[in-house]
Amino acid sequence: MQVTPPRSYEAENLVGEDVEVGNVEGGQGEANGVVEDCQGQANGVVKGGQGQANGVLEDGQALNRHSPESQQKENNPKFFTKSSLSLISLDPSAIPISMASSSTSSIHKSFTYDEEAAGKWRKALKEAADLAGWELKNTAGGHEAKCIRQIVEKVSLELRSINVHIDKNLVGMETRVNDILSSLVTASDDVRMIGIKGIGGGGKTTLARAVFNNISYQFEGKSFVDKVREVSNASSSGLKLLQNQILSNVLNNHGNNVGSVSEGKNMMSWMIGGRKSLIVLDDVDHVEQLEALAGDPSWFKPGSIIIITTRDEHVLVAHGVKLIHNVNLLKEEEAIWLFSRHAFGREIPIQGYEELSRQVVCYAAGLPLTIKVLGSFLCGKSKLEWKEALARLETIPLKETQKKLELSYTSLDDDYKEMFLDIATILKGWTKHSTIKALESCGFHPRIGLRVLEQKSLITVDNYECVGMHDHFEEMGRNIVRSSHPPNKHSRLWDRKEIEDILTNDLGTEATRCIKFCGGRLDPEIFMKGLRKMNELRFLDAEAREWNRGINKLIPNFLDALEFLCCDWKLNKFSPHFPNSLQYLRWNGYPFRSLPKTFHANNLVSLCMDFSDIVQLWEGGERKVLNKLKFLQLSGPELRSFDLRLTPNLEELTLGGHGDLIELYMPDESSKIRSLKLYGPKLQTLNLGPIPNLEELDLKSDLLELIYMPVECSNLRSLRIYGSKLRTLNLGLTPNLEKLDLDGDLVELYMSVECSKLRSLKFTGSKFTTLDLGLTPNLEKLKLRGHGDLVELHMPVICSKLRTLKIHGSNLRTLNLRQTPNLEQLDLNSDLLELYIPIECSKLRSLQLDGSKLRTLDLGMTPNLEKLDLEKCYDLVELHVPNECLKLKYLKLSGSKLRTLDLGHAPNLETLSLYSCEDLVELHMSRSCLNFKYLYLYNLSFRTLDIGMTFNLDSIELTNCYYLEELHMPCRCLNLRYLRIIGSKLRTLDIGLTPNLDWLEVLNCNYLEELQMTDEHQKLKSLIISHSKLRTFDLGLTSNLRKLVLKECCNLVEIHAPIGYLENIVYIDLSGCFGFRSFVFHKKDNSSAKLSDSLEVRPLTELHFTLERCPFHPDKDLTNFESTCIHKEDLLSLTRTIEKLFSQGLCGCTKLETILRSIRLEL
Repeated sequence: MQVTPPRSYEAENLVGEDVEVGNVEGGQGEANGVVEDCQGQANGVVKGGQGQANGVLEDGQALNRHSPESQQKENNPKFFTKSSLSLISLDPSAIPISMASSSTSSIHKSFTYDEEAAGKWRKALKEAADLAGWELKNTAGGHEAKCIRQIVEKVSLELRSINVHIDKNLVGMETRVNDILSSLVTASDDVRMIGIKGIGGGGKTTLARAVFNNISYQFEGKSFVDKVREVSNASSSGLKLLQNQILSNVLNNHGNNVGSVSEGKNMMSWMIGGRKSLIVLDDVDHVEQLEALAGDPSWFKPGSIIIITTRDEHVLVAHGVKLIHNVNLLKEEEAIWLFSRHAFGREIPIQGYEELSRQVVCYAAGLPLTIKVLGSFLCGKSKLEWKEALARLETIPLKETQKKLELSYTSLDDDYKEMFLDIATILKGWTKHSTIKALESCGFHPRIGLRVLEQKSLITVDNYECVGMHDHFEEMGRNIVRSSHPPNKHSRLWDRKEIEDILTNDLGTEATRCIKFCGGRLDPEIFMKGLRKMNELRFLDAEAREWNRGINKLIPNFLDALEFLCCDWKLNKFSPHFPNSLQYLRWNGYPFRSLPKTFHANNLVSLCMDFSDIVQLWEGGERKVLNKLKFLQLSGPELRSFDLRLTPNLEELTLGGHGDLIELYMPDESSKIRSLKLYGPKLQTLNLGPIPNLEELDLKSDLLELIYMPVECSNLRSLRIYGSKLRTLNLGLTPNLEKLDLDGDLVELYMSVECSKLRSLKFTGSKFTTLDLGLTPNLEKLKLRGHGDLVELHMPVICSKLRTLKIHGSNLRTLNLRQTPNLEQLDLNSDLLELYIPIECSKLRSLQLDGSKLRTLDLGMTPNLEKLDLEKCYDLVELHVPNECLKLKYLKLSGSKLRTLDLGHAPNLETLSLYSCEDLVELHMSRSCLNFKYLYLYNLSFRTLDIGMTFNLDSIELTNCYYLEELHMPCRCLNLRYLRIIGSKLRTLDIGLTPNLDWLEVLNCNYLEELQMTDEHQKLKSLIISHSKLRTFDLGLTSNLRKLVLKECCNLVEIHAPIGYLENIVYIDLSGCFGFRSFVFHKKDNSSAKLSDSLEVRPLTELHFTLERCPFHPDKDLTNFESTCIHKEDLLSLTRTIEKLFSQGLCGCTKLETILRSIRLEL
């Protein structure tokens, strides 16, 4: 029949990249639909009319390829001709069933002599007859052109998906691509913009390209726009060119001509909105580029995806991008793989180059660009050339990498560049707080500056709030500072040898702005004299090993004592000097008693002198006021007093450490002090009245008895007091207190107002009998330790924000936590009799009870519980777990009275530890325990243990399970590394297929008669068996054994050890076997006993054995025969001798002479 489309223009738009639909001809709009395969081939052609269907089948194997067993994809016709499109209006029911039977009849005749082939044809024809295609009346509402569109889209999608794959040469890319794809799955069907952020050369473009290749077939239009930064900045028409590229790619139309950026925006907004598009904008560095190329989600059809790669996270944030992925640099094993591909053309280094390859990868620090460049450069070169290349990299960085990284630096503003160089040369590794103080002292705006540097991927701030940066950025920054100038002209000095040379030879200049000197032995006099010419020095950080002379110094002899006294006299006579330009001064171990007289310190903002000899700021009681000083930190054994009146603008003060501070003079008002930390002072009373703006207070004093808090301390956020003699503490008006940490014999605590912002509360060793927390409704963390007198704890009426509760050592008997629905961690160590938790505690992740007297524990609805630890709960009889514990990973029970334990609802359990649960007789595991890794059972009464479904076990330890008679291991346990069984009634132990087993120990299993090892265990290093009934033992499956112990296996009569299987052995103990009271072979490594590198100490090989009787000839008298052989070398032939003795049978009386003769010959 003829297909007649409706009078519409639908079919004209059926033009795609992979398929084509033919022209619409005739005044009636007659459609001759032609859909051709891009590669020009068809698997099958089906022609038909309404009354008949004739199949043309060229190959029976081609039919079989469409069977469900051989093809899991949907069986739709993949290729069409004009006539095949006529089937869309054909009702499948119109095809006579008899056709199949007639066809199979003719086939039977053709395969009279080949019944098997005929059977395949019958099956293939039946499956082909069952295939259903598109039926016009049930597709697109009977609209033929729309039906054709759906067919074209469906076929096009499948054709494009055929070649989708991730390049296997892209190491680690599959995981990274899947991370991005998973975020796309969870996102809505709206237009999605995704950012990929990371340092230059980190793999952003490669990752974006891999994602693009993986999913582009799903989109009607697609465009990968390379080098956005480079093209847009190259000329004024750069953005227009990129706009034109996107329009051309997405629309498959190369006739667009964008006149201006504004016109391009308008064209994109109305021309590409009809197509679901995938667009990648690579290497974007300005928001203006995004505004021109992907200005608004409304430009695109729902379901479109825009992927943006950049070094600057701020560009993404400013454009409203919510999904931002950080590019993870390569792990060591991934880096080795990538490097080996480029250096050796294989996946691992060739023999002899392993250590050199590791050094190269270590230098690259996970950066793919560096790894590729170095791999290609070193390919085919000798070891000597490799070593020279590595030595060169220590001083001359890799040009390709530096050029790529410098792009991020050059785009910075001048003050941000200076901060970057300070971090690269001096501040890397400092805490964020310390870094901010240092940079602020030098006149920068560090908070916004650090944020900018972090967004541009130039620095990182880790979970410990430490500032870091990639090694190549550090290297780049240091090379920018070095440039072409000699060291004394560098703006920053950090190399110890260079600093020593400059200061010793008085080569200092005004060019130097910062010095970091650590670990040297420079004389303080020479050091400070060398600073005289550095009149622009703003930053000095000094710490040397030889300057801590006055602190806990041991003087072992008279010469050291004389040197110390001479140096001390010399320092007292020398007049120190600091440049007046200093803004930041940190000198740990400062060896002088005061600051230099000549030092005006008018610019000094931060002063830190820990472990110093300082007694007072100025010598002779001089009262120079430090008007700019904001941060002060002093500690030392001689510090007795401090006068805050000399520092009127001080914001942070830290005193103490080793000192005997007894006086702290405070002005009438110290309004700017925000942080006060006093450690180890001998103050008995502290009046904080004049410090109304205090935000942080830390006190550690054994003598402190009384604190006067300000009447109103509205800014106080953190209060920590350790080891004091305080009995009473009145917090006064502290409405903004967030953290309270008290350690001492506190009896009474007064809170006069509600502490609505208090988030963390920790008490240690207090003497409270009752603790009322009713005024802390927003508490998130509560930790009580050592409260032996505490009998009552009153929680707030509503405590919906409490996430962590830890109570150790209290006398509580009842604890009601019903009003804590968001509890995540509960850790209780007390003699609790009653515990009430919310019926629904959906956020609880960890529950630990230690020493409770609970008889019943009902966990209620805790679906997110991950850890359950019930230790020394000796009275526990019943444990009610939720119907589903899908997230439970760790379970430990100790000393309970449980009789049964059903873990059927915990399929994701990873660790199970059961200790001394002697009443436990039944353990039911989940049928599927694919995540189960660690099993530890101690002193249990099981007779049978079935862990047959735990295929991913890593470690098994069964100790003192004296009744255990049967152990059913998994048939395959490929990840098992450690197996230890002590004290059981097992007669047979079958460890199955465990190729990665490293340690096997079976002790005191007195009934063990058979150990079954079905396959080779090349990774087994230690094999220890004692007190078994084994009669024979085969070492043929353990070729890499290092330790072999078969002690007190009295029934052992034969050990099979093929020649060469003991080459790696370092220890053998056969004591109690073959009549040997003791038999120990030991290779001892004495390299650690070297007295100097010039003396060579060889390993010692020792064989010691004592014969008592012969198990094969009990009548022979061999009482207490003893022999010890020691050799200075690890002779392989001695090991071979033992192998021969094993193979001949260790019969003491008949082989004694042979044993000794063989050993003497080898020695």
